[in-house]
Amino acid sequence: MLATPGPVPVGEGWAAEFKHDGMRACVTVSGDGWRVHSRTGRDVTGHFPELAVLPELLGGRRAVLDGELVALDAAGVTDFSRLQQRIGVRDPAPRLLRATPVTLYVFDLLVLGDGELLATPYAERRSLLEELDLRGTGVQTPPSFPGAAAEVYAAAQEHGLEGVVCKRLASPYTPGLRAKTWIKTVIPHTADVVVCGWLPGRGRLRDSIGALIVGAYDRAGRLHLIGRVGSGLSGASREQLERRLTPLRRSRPPASHAEAAAMAEATWVEPEVVARIAYRSWTGGTQLRHPVYRGVLDDRDPSCAQLPELR
Repeated sequence: MLATPGPVPVGEGWAAEFKHDGMRACVTVSGDGWRVHSRTGRDVTGHFPELAVLPELLGGRRAVLDGELVALDAAGVTDFSRLQQRIGVRDPAPRLLRATPVTLYVFDLLVLGDGELLATPYAERRSLLEELDLRGTGVQTPPSFPGAAAEVYAAAQEHGLEGVVCKRLASPYTPGLRAKTWIKTVIPHTADVVVCGWLPGRGRLRDSIGALIVGAYDRAGRLHLIGRVGSGLSGASREQLERRLTPLRRSRPPASHAEAAAMAEATWVEPEVVARIAYRSWTGGTQLRHPVYRGVLDDRDPSCAQLPELR
């Protein structure tokens, strides 16, 4: 079952959960056995040995669980870039397991014992799930907050989380469908960045700017390349940026980055133009995820473009 993007719903009859940035998973447990499947149906059981605790936590009961596989940063916030170190790795080595542990955040219960719960209202499924008390190393059951959608959204904003998912208390579980009884609201974050160059467009955009290469400064004043921004660029904004950036061309990147050498088609510029972007999250503290261009800021000094540690 998938959530429909939209604003936080108002009115009664909804419960809210924090949206976590990870990998969706369906886990089947029966007796001493367990299997994990990705959203596409791929068997990834051997990739996540942490979940071997589930048969014991369930006391041998049969269950089908819906949840999100996540990796946490030092602050305990889900970090998709850390999870990337585990995705696709079968039989991970002990060293990797210690460095990047994965946790299953369980948020729904589809089968328990001999009973299928798909037609059971969400509120009842959540109650049964919480009674199981699935908490331990590798497995957690994050809370659900009935009647508190606005408060949960505000808390997610305050703590820099990805967003919230609101679910109708009376809703059944409809496998594979994107339902309006589940609404996901992603929190738009914004940041000021300094433009370091651009990459050419493709197809009809081949003679114009395809994506901006943007940067930000660390605490020591060093400039870091933090991503490419193509979304949000209109025809008018591409022309405006080209006029603004062309006189600032330089032969080499203004910042060192492992990826810079691979961007042979890039046109580099002096880091003087500041732009505002919206983004989903930071990955690894230094790379933007899903950035969208919002516009140039003429009243900002480039030093205002700072990595998250300084905000």
